[in-house]
Amino acid sequence: MIRTFFCIILFQLFIVIGYAQIKGKVVKISDGDTFTVLTASNETVKVRLHGIDCPEKSQDFGQVAKQHLSNLIFNRQVKIIKKNVDRYGRVVGVVFADTINVNEHLLSSGLAWHFKKYDTNPVWAKLETNAKSKRLGLWSMSNSVPPWMFRKNKTKSIK
Repeated sequence: MIRTFFCIILFQLFIVIGYAQIKGKVVKISDGDTFTVLTASNETVKVRLHGIDCPEKSQDFGQVAKQHLSNLIFNRQVKIIKKNVDRYGRVVGVVFADTINVNEHLLSSGLAWHFKKYDTNPVWAKLETNAKSKRLGLWSMSNSVPPWMFRKNKTKSIK
């Protein structure tokens, strides 16, 4: 019993250590799920919100999502729990502004899709489902196109 308890504690410790934390002041909002922070060491870090995908700026609700993110975090201190780094060099993470989980807030406001390709959190899936059933934000439209499909279609039309 004690051995099992010790293994569980050790496993949880490895999980916490495995995810680096970054703290900084948000100095730029690129779109609804991407922003830049300035750390205490004067380093700028571009951040992409993990597990969600907001509409592109040229999509319906793209500017609304960007403004909502700006209202929530611009010029404020945030804590980022780093999950990984994407192919564009952006830190991908879960972001907190005080006690608000920004990723979850955008999902529950109907301003983001749960990006199930990269995240399988059932709580986040439920937040998306709740926003959809209440027809919040982008779910108020009957023909919402997920950003990954929008980007794919945009690439096809350029070729």
